[in-house]
Amino acid sequence: MPRGIADTSPIQYLYQTNLLDLLPMLYGQIIIPHSVFEELSVGKSSGIFLPDITALNWAHICSAKSVSILPLVTDLGKGEKEVLALAIEIADSLALLDDGLARRYARFLNIKFTGTLGILLKAKQSGYLSLIEPILSQLELLKFRLDTATRNHILELAGER
Repeated sequence: MPRGIADTSPIQYLYQTNLLDLLPMLYGQIIIPHSVFEELSVGKSSGIFLPDITALNWAHICSAKSVSILPLVTDLGKGEKEVLALAIEIADSLALLDDGLARRYARFLNIKFTGTLGILLKAKQSGYLSLIEPILSQLELLKFRLDTATRNHILELAGER
């Protein structure tokens, strides 16, 4: 099982849909880059509904040895950069990213990745979820970016269309 390295977005959206426990069920211990931990802490202290990462026994906060592994990547946030850096440093890892640009960099760097929607699909395939459609509706209410074509494709893959 690859070690999951989570960016802010999958943590936020899974938590806000009461599905954060899918992460340890599907991937075991999850690595939270220090910059993602900071983003979540700042968001939580400003009133956003986010988890206290320190209270999660399956979350391991870790700093990348060198974010300078990605010196040319200037258009990503600190969290995305550190997820990618850790994914390069840690063999057999899986980056958990929703950001489109970060995913393009992951492809370029041959880093395995998935996002919130991929996590939901895997959870359904593993028997942890019976339906994805109501969760997609919740995500849309939370302002998760999901166009109609992607929504329909996910529902097709989930066997709900």
